[in-house]
Amino acid sequence: QWRLVDSGGGSVQAGGSLRLSCLTSERTSARRCMAWFRQAPGKEREVVAVIATDGSHTSYADPVKGRFTISQDNAKNTMYLQLDSLRPEDTGMYYCAAYITYYDCIHDKVAYLYWGQGTQVTVSS
Repeated sequence: QWRLVDSGGGSVQAGGSLRLSCLTSERTSARRCMAWFRQAPGKEREVVAVIATDGSHTSYADPVKGRFTISQDNAKNTMYLQLDSLRPEDTGMYYCAAYITYYDCIHDKVAYLYWGQGTQVTVSS
């Protein structure tokens, strides 16, 4: 079964940076939409950034545009999220997620069938 393992979270001060990684358990030729979601305590899980593995799509949620960068290294079966200029409101559990599709990537979490276990990001002011 295809698995995702996310890592790289930590505690930083506002203005700091982190890089999250999402390692997939095996390589597949199928086109996938992969994404990072985050969930703060008491809030809904929300999309942060989305990337298609064939390079046809990259998008970001408005609150992180210009600060976060999603990327992938297919040779390493790994997706990344670079978090720069972090703010306290970026605090939450970050999850990588994926689904297989040949259509446009969507941002709704219900479409994503595969999930990592989550990695905590804490930003202090």
